[in-house]
Amino acid sequence: MSEGSTLLSWVIWLPILAGLLVLATGSDRNAQFARLIALIGAGANFLMSIPLFTGFNRLTSDMQFVEKASWIETFNVSYHLGVDGISVLFIILTTFTTLLVVIAGWKVIEKKVAQYMAAFLIMSGLMIGVFSALDAVLFYVFWEAMLIPMFIAIGVWGGPNRVYAAVKFFLYTLLGSLLMLVAFIYLYHKSGGSFSILDYHSIQLDLDVQVLLFIAFFTAFAVKVPMFPVHTWLPDAHVEAPTGGSVVLAAIMLKLGAYGFLRFSLPILPDASHALSGFMITLSLIAVVYIGLVALAQSDMKKLIAYSSISHMGFVTLGFFLFSDLGMEGALVQMISHGFISAAMFLCVGVMYDRMHSREISDYGGVVNTMPKFAAFFMLFAMANSGLPGTSGFVGEFMVILAALKVNFWYGFLAATTLIFGAAYTLWMYKRVVFGPVANTHVEHLTDITKREILVLGLLAVAVLGMGLYPLPFTEVMHASVNNLLAHVAQSKL
Repeated sequence: MSEGSTLLSWVIWLPILAGLLVLATGSDRNAQFARLIALIGAGANFLMSIPLFTGFNRLTSDMQFVEKASWIETFNVSYHLGVDGISVLFIILTTFTTLLVVIAGWKVIEKKVAQYMAAFLIMSGLMIGVFSALDAVLFYVFWEAMLIPMFIAIGVWGGPNRVYAAVKFFLYTLLGSLLMLVAFIYLYHKSGGSFSILDYHSIQLDLDVQVLLFIAFFTAFAVKVPMFPVHTWLPDAHVEAPTGGSVVLAAIMLKLGAYGFLRFSLPILPDASHALSGFMITLSLIAVVYIGLVALAQSDMKKLIAYSSISHMGFVTLGFFLFSDLGMEGALVQMISHGFISAAMFLCVGVMYDRMHSREISDYGGVVNTMPKFAAFFMLFAMANSGLPGTSGFVGEFMVILAALKVNFWYGFLAATTLIFGAAYTLWMYKRVVFGPVANTHVEHLTDITKREILVLGLLAVAVLGMGLYPLPFTEVMHASVNNLLAHVAQSKL
């Protein structure tokens, strides 16, 4: 669609307005009303985002659904939005995940209900803004603003060490982003006074300058992914965050870091991307192998899944820096798939935590005897997390491993170890929690999942199986944009 469409603005601002409306309901006396407004807001936004996908022209790499209006004229800053085949899928993932978080928190959150729902609705709009922004200042505003609702969600509804985890999360991600702002200001001067991200693609820069700018962007994006060795904030944030916070953090917020590499590092700094590709691939493979082994040693289910997320995101950065369409599309498929699977895994842990108030693997055992329906869903998601063919977890990993083998046998070999380690830590956890005789009286008194929980897990199961059995609709959308990006990067190859 050409300029003139306001669909993207609606998808960004509707959840933010709904969040403010939910906040206006005030105290917990109106909790049910707050939940209802949140559900209507999240549901309407998901439905509104679907035309972005159905109306998307898959034959072009141009930005679509473009909107542009002057914002801060003095510095040539504009309210400039648009999506391509890379970003459109993440907007759908964000609206879908937000709807699930609202449904999942329906009965679980009993205090400050309006504030909880509002935090996730506002965060949803801000994250969609990051995926849509085509102006560097607008991108930066959305990028920083979305930290605030997540900081509040962890700090207010989190576990015993929530304040420590919230501050650590905020400081890591904020400090990483400051160098990105410096890079934007430099590019603004180099481009002759433009903050348009698309204008930066044509700037000619020396390799030394590109490397410095790459490091500036790297600090912001690597922390968010998070890449080894700046990953230590994530397990703390996940363990202390409420279930909804963990779901959004794993399903969407980590993807923003990887998205930054595609939107800035690769197209604007192609020479530096090639020069530092070995460094990026090394860090990615350390994440896949080493963090996979770290996950194996965890006794807390949330911590195990958090480390699993870091390992799986290693595949994403690996795929990007192989500079092949198979690797990049595989990485993008892995991002979407990981959104579904990690959300499902954290929701499954949330279901058990709501009943037993423990995340320790040793406190469980024999859950299948009292929660057979839940055990079936959990089994599907555990298999998907292990990369079982037929699930979405297999598709992206297989594509990236194949692309890595074409570049270097050892890259492919080390990446493929995730199929062993991933299965080891996920299925070993599943066996200890779900199988065997009933371990204690707490497990004996567990009740199986409710209709609301079946709805949430069922929607994710459909997504995981649908993408695993028929990934074409996802790869088809991104194909033109990926090829265009790779052609641009290849032209400037050293």
